[in-house]
Amino acid sequence: MCCPCCLCVSTSEVVVVERLGKFDRFLSPGFNLIYCPCEQSAGSVSFRVQQLDVRVETKTKDNVFLTTVVSVQYQVIREKAYQAFYALTNTQQQITAHIYDVMRSQLPTLELDAVFEAKEDLALAVKNALQETMSGYGYQILQALITDIDPDQRVKNAMNEINSAKRLKFAIAEKAEGQKILQVKSAEAEAEAKYLSGVGVAKQRKAIVDGLRTSIVDFSGNIKGATSKDVMDLLLLTQYFDCIRDVGSANHCKTTFVSSSSDGMRDSLLVADAAKLK
Repeated sequence: MCCPCCLCVSTSEVVVVERLGKFDRFLSPGFNLIYCPCEQSAGSVSFRVQQLDVRVETKTKDNVFLTTVVSVQYQVIREKAYQAFYALTNTQQQITAHIYDVMRSQLPTLELDAVFEAKEDLALAVKNALQETMSGYGYQILQALITDIDPDQRVKNAMNEINSAKRLKFAIAEKAEGQKILQVKSAEAEAEAKYLSGVGVAKQRKAIVDGLRTSIVDFSGNIKGATSKDVMDLLLLTQYFDCIRDVGSANHCKTTFVSSSSDGMRDSLLVADAAKLK
């Protein structure tokens, strides 16, 4: 004799009911009745999205061992709840096996640097392989993600040193380029300064020549019988006295004026020796 029993089913789940050991029906969320002992609950199927994290250790093409973490998000297809409950004994073990197969066949074909660049391709390969297989068992693969790529610590240190060396090389090159630009600009500035200085000296000399010309004309006009040679001698004498004044006014100046004639030079040297003896 069978007696009715109450059974409550949660949202996003169905309960599998078997009658005398054979599948009979699914119970929807809410209040339900089963007839014991002829009927019994064999289990439940959840339609919530589930996630499985799988750690895979393998080596790359350049013989670097690394550990990757693959996260798979999957869900039971409502229309295939029967296959999802009865087809597989352990769903997560089945998914893990396929992840191992895909990752250990793909990673050995890539070098370490290429692995980081091919994360999206690896994740897509895992998703396609799982989707093709698990859809027959009543599961859909929503997403497959490569959430972590972890080489050996010594490999990571070596990669950091390589990156640091590249950046240092770039910094040295930029510094050298900056020094080059500084030297070029400094040379350009020095050339411009010398050019302007030459222009200034030329203008100064032109002004001196113009002044001398005016002085000669004025002197010749005011003094009768004065020749051009007399005027030039007077001007040279004036410049000579100006030179003596400038030299004598300098601090710690020790200057001996020597005549250009041979007798005058001898007398000057004798005067200098006598001054040293004093």
